[in-house]
Amino acid sequence: MISYEFPLNEKMRTLLRLEDLFARMRYFTAQDSSMEHHAALTTLFEILEVSSRADLKSELLQELERQKRLLAALHNNPAISEDALDAILNEIEHIAADLLAMSGKIGQHLRDNEWLMGIKQRACMPGGTCEFDLPSYHYWQEQDAPSRRRDLQTWLTPLLPIAGGMNIVLRLLRESGKVLRFTAHQGAFQQMQGGRVAQMLRVSLNRDLACIPEVGANKYAINIRFIAANYAAKTTRYDQDVPFELTFCSLSS
Repeated sequence: MISYEFPLNEKMRTLLRLEDLFARMRYFTAQDSSMEHHAALTTLFEILEVSSRADLKSELLQELERQKRLLAALHNNPAISEDALDAILNEIEHIAADLLAMSGKIGQHLRDNEWLMGIKQRACMPGGTCEFDLPSYHYWQEQDAPSRRRDLQTWLTPLLPIAGGMNIVLRLLRESGKVLRFTAHQGAFQQMQGGRVAQMLRVSLNRDLACIPEVGANKYAINIRFIAANYAAKTTRYDQDVPFELTFCSLSS
């Protein structure tokens, strides 16, 4: 199966983008070559841009507090494991404490580093980080891999509370999902919402089907159109029946 996740509000779009960027950052930082560490650094600049929303930290804290309150109400529920419940509540408390301990604007330690900001400015230009443009950056790239990795981890560490908050919110969101099975006749599907509110939809289908879902949703209806996975030709609708799974993910409020 291939799964496609479609956020239905701006907050979830931001969190999914950050999830992708932090995963990419971890991957490239763990490698050894200077090219891979260059990819890690440019990814760090992307994390800085996406996380610069003024309300991101407060939104994460509010969501964590809301979920903590709702989960705490499940104590003494015979269908819920007390140990698992306590573990998730403790995790929320620790992450919230880390977020509260963050001072100033997110990523300000990066903005205050003139050397990094010089690289960031040049990285926006095609080929702008060549050694003749940034000899000091070339010098850094010529250092041994453990030294570069330590620098990357030092620059990333102050942003990790954001990653922690993001991870737990998205985990709770995904675990809330209810899976339904449908068939899109001749590649098209519509369902009325009927008052159901979702923050994210997941569409899963057999990887042998050469098609890709496009989702449009509002408070009244969900529309899914499957298009042919043709990378060169004009976009065309996949005109065969497509069996798929649709998961509605929504955080309790």
